[in-house]
Amino acid sequence: MGRHRRGHRRSYPCDDFVAAPTLRAWRGVRVDAPTAAVWPWVAQVRLAPYSYDWIDNLGRRSPRRLAGLPEPTVGEPFTAVGGRPQGRILSVDPGQQLTGGIMGAVMSYVLVPVADDTTRLLLKVVMRANRAVAFGACVGDLVMARRQLLNLKQLAEHSTA
Repeated sequence: MGRHRRGHRRSYPCDDFVAAPTLRAWRGVRVDAPTAAVWPWVAQVRLAPYSYDWIDNLGRRSPRRLAGLPEPTVGEPFTAVGGRPQGRILSVDPGQQLTGGIMGAVMSYVLVPVADDTTRLLLKVVMRANRAVAFGACVGDLVMARRQLLNLKQLAEHSTA
């Protein structure tokens, strides 16, 4: 299989939380920064979605500076929308993966170190829902998750420049 398919074969923590999902979606970006620079941005999704702020953050801008948050812990809110906590963190391995549940979906962000201080930031979303809901979630995920990963990439790369 090609380069872009490797993420499909790996096991993700979200797989442990949803039996027989009707939706499985994978995304990934290469980040030209070490995992130590990428992780704080992934962990900071607890403050905001980092996608299209005018849509999924009620017009509030996601922070562009690290807030110095403590490491995420299981049970705390997964993210915030318009400053209001949403979802729950289900699993975390600091520096390696963050998994949370929100609106019926479970998602895992996985950081894979690559040679030359580069990180592969992977995201898998799983959900068990009827076809219409799963289709709508898939279409939304396609646009929103891609923007989120690109924003996190840019922020991590700029923080190491």
